[in-house]
Amino acid sequence: MAAVNATQAALQPAAQPKGTLKIENTDKRDTLIASEKKYQKAWADSKVFEQDAPSLQDVPLHALAPKELREKHPKYLATMAYPYMNGTLHAGHSFTASKLEFAVGWARMKGLRALYPQGYHCTGMPIKACADKLVREIEMFGQNFENCELNEVAADEDTEKPKGEVNGELTAPAPVQETTQTDVTKFSAKKSKAAAKTNVALKYQFQIMLALGIPIEEIHKFADPQHWLEFFPPLCQRDLTNLGCRVDWRRSMVTTDANPYYDAFVRWQMNRLKEMGKIKFGKRYTVYSPKDGQACMDHDRSTGEGVNVQEYTALKLRVKEWAAPAQEKVSSKIPEGGNVYFVPATLRPETMYGQNCCFVGPSIDYGVYEIVKGKEYYFVSDRAARNMAFQGVTPEWGVYPKVADLKGSDVVGTLVAAPLSVHKQGVRILPMESVKASKGTGVVTSVPSDSPDDYATMMDLVKKADYYGIKKEWADLEILPIIETPSYGNLTAKHLVEKMKINSPKDAKQLAEAKDLAYKEGFYKGKMIYGDFAGKTVEEAKPLVKQQLLDSGEAFNYAEPDGLVVSRSGDECVAGHLDQWFMNYGTPSRSGDGTWQPAVLEHVTNEKGEGLHTFSTEVKNAFTQVLDWLAQWACARSYGLGTKLPWDQSQLVESLSDSTIYMAYYTIAHMLHKDIFGKEPGSAGLSSDEMTDEVWDYLFCRSETIPEHLKSKEESLRKMRREFEYWYPLDVRISGKDLIQNHLTFFLYVHVAIFPKEYWPRAIRVNGHLLLNGEKMSKSTGNFLTLADATSKFGADATRIALADAGDGIEDANFEETVANSNILRMYEL
Repeated sequence: MAAVNATQAALQPAAQPKGTLKIENTDKRDTLIASEKKYQKAWADSKVFEQDAPSLQDVPLHALAPKELREKHPKYLATMAYPYMNGTLHAGHSFTASKLEFAVGWARMKGLRALYPQGYHCTGMPIKACADKLVREIEMFGQNFENCELNEVAADEDTEKPKGEVNGELTAPAPVQETTQTDVTKFSAKKSKAAAKTNVALKYQFQIMLALGIPIEEIHKFADPQHWLEFFPPLCQRDLTNLGCRVDWRRSMVTTDANPYYDAFVRWQMNRLKEMGKIKFGKRYTVYSPKDGQACMDHDRSTGEGVNVQEYTALKLRVKEWAAPAQEKVSSKIPEGGNVYFVPATLRPETMYGQNCCFVGPSIDYGVYEIVKGKEYYFVSDRAARNMAFQGVTPEWGVYPKVADLKGSDVVGTLVAAPLSVHKQGVRILPMESVKASKGTGVVTSVPSDSPDDYATMMDLVKKADYYGIKKEWADLEILPIIETPSYGNLTAKHLVEKMKINSPKDAKQLAEAKDLAYKEGFYKGKMIYGDFAGKTVEEAKPLVKQQLLDSGEAFNYAEPDGLVVSRSGDECVAGHLDQWFMNYGTPSRSGDGTWQPAVLEHVTNEKGEGLHTFSTEVKNAFTQVLDWLAQWACARSYGLGTKLPWDQSQLVESLSDSTIYMAYYTIAHMLHKDIFGKEPGSAGLSSDEMTDEVWDYLFCRSETIPEHLKSKEESLRKMRREFEYWYPLDVRISGKDLIQNHLTFFLYVHVAIFPKEYWPRAIRVNGHLLLNGEKMSKSTGNFLTLADATSKFGADATRIALADAGDGIEDANFEETVANSNILRMYEL
């Protein structure tokens, strides 16, 4: 039990986090909490927050049109993203919940029927991945991890934290809002002689469970994913109740097939989206985890939420003559007749006529990888080769055989043939210090006419040829004008570098600005003045030049994640080219559905005043930007918890695709089942097997026909339809600002596709992230507060006032414990 004891000892200081306020005298607080509990019990006993639509006895179904019914009996439906059930709620969840709670309270004060339902999200990888880790750890160390020795968890300051093994994977609100990744991977134990000499790293899942407050003898139960679903929802209900939230708990549910009613609901929406052509199948690039063997979407990630795939044109620059150091290293590795290609990845294929050299990072480690045995080899970074291995570029999926190792400095001076370049004799490989192995292939082709970076580097190489160990004539080649622009002429890069007085390749800030200006001017206003497509606009010529390169075999498609993505299983992800089911989001020009994105955009821009209310121009602009760049989204995976794809039982609906319209499910959930798992049917008397797609169509106003097999239960169906027609549309959706880029936009897309326009969402209120005492929340610093901590420390009312005082816009807010503490005295003296 040495490792267990050391971890428990190291966690003890967290009992009173050093970064949070300590309250000495609690008499007044305890008096207030006792009063709060009294009234919370009275509310629960009287079921005051259980709200229903007007009954069919009071207003027969369709005696009034739904809109007229809502006008006669005003209502207010507000929801927030359901929290993920792999931990308890923290102050970040509380902040979003408080916005919803205050809105519902205000609506009740105005006499509206106000509904605040709350579900529990369990779909996806995190719970299953954590449970699987515990299974392995129990096999290794025993049921209570008694065989884990101290050296197994020891760490020093030089120990690298395992990727994806931070405690944030348990406490971060995967489907709610972004919070600081909690770094509790290292503690200094001070409770025993053995532990006092050991820095304890949270290397194992059982340690993370201890950090969450789970007793060691209970942890083994969490090896069963179902146990997470049973354990954490009651704690969520407890914490929101203790905050005084006006929740109608009858309408709660868990997601996944653990609730067969919700499972049927998700199957229905997926079937209907597929029938409408909103879900497609085909090969596309997506962020992919080789370890997990599936697409890695936002909520499957411990690092890199919001990172998408960047697609490039990969050029093949054939080696004509190796530099001497490289020749020595590769001569015995490449068979006679075999060709080696330097492979730069470019976003601007239309400029390739002006290539005058190719850059490598002199200190970067590269490899020569076999693509076609004995015939074709690529010179790229290891990261790029790994990406290519999952895109059908290498001979075998996931395999990228390396035949030689080279430093960038080894290949400087190598002569290569550059496709389309006017320099037919070849161009040289030259050094560029700013090349990164983590971006593209680590090989960068140079077009100094239109790239400020390339121009500045070329000028530097010409001036300091001896310093860089090159011949001046390798860099001092003619610069070919390719694109004419109205603002910068036909040598855009030269114009901008001179105008902005950029003197060195190290002027990174100015070069970044110049690059942005050059690209926008060239793409949107430029005209080709050289090559087969001279006279065409750059926008027209770009795809034509790319296709010409692909057809000639001088280039191929390449993609990579546009940033580091680490899955929750600790795997660094790649861009895979996969056969997959995907939501056909995106603009028509980017192969998205022809009418879908335009309809969502019209609802968001709200030019006629009948669309979406976003409360600020900043939020509206954020949505329009996402709608402009968001493209197809993989909607299925093979690992985790969830609902099986109806037409492919080997796949599960991914977590951001099963959580788009569940707000509609809230309207009838209390009539479907009496418990969150749907084990006991509700007042409608319907079994989950009876919930066919046709039934959902009727309940959600997609059909006027009651299915034949349920004619005997017509009255129940009519009551449920009344609930939906009355409570919908959703009056406000409240969420953290980071969810604009995925969940909130998906939420709009699917509502627009599934429901009649009358039932599209009316408003989205976006809040910023929550700081604690002016700092980011972090367990490692002690500046961390759960919702349970807050209400036990300050009481519900003092906490609520402090949350209200924290902030009210899209900017990050700040929960000050001193404010909450001072509220105790104010409340006591009322």
